[in-house]
Amino acid sequence: MTRRIPVPAGKHPQAGSRALFEFEDKSLALFNVEGELFAIDDSCPHQGASLCGGRLEGKVIQCCAHGLRFDLRSGFMLNSTQVKVARYPVEIVDGQAFIVIVPEESAP
Repeated sequence: MTRRIPVPAGKHPQAGSRALFEFEDKSLALFNVEGELFAIDDSCPHQGASLCGGRLEGKVIQCCAHGLRFDLRSGFMLNSTQVKVARYPVEIVDGQAFIVIVPEESAP
């Protein structure tokens, strides 16, 4: 069952910013890159370091711990199709942002 998680009002990042928030058992990082929102798990698939505080260059986030870089659009590590951080679509409905969580069994 697909879930739409509302982004708390104080956690909606301005352009060029990011926000971190907890939802149930997930820690989610939300990035605003030139007005486009990207949501990912805040855990590097390498060793679990936080990605939210990493260096952001365009639509690429770099893990603070070991320097791995991930494309916010696909979730994949740059130059790899093997290592990926979970990413989630973001929808805006009547000015409210929602992170869309799709169950793994129904994800493409």
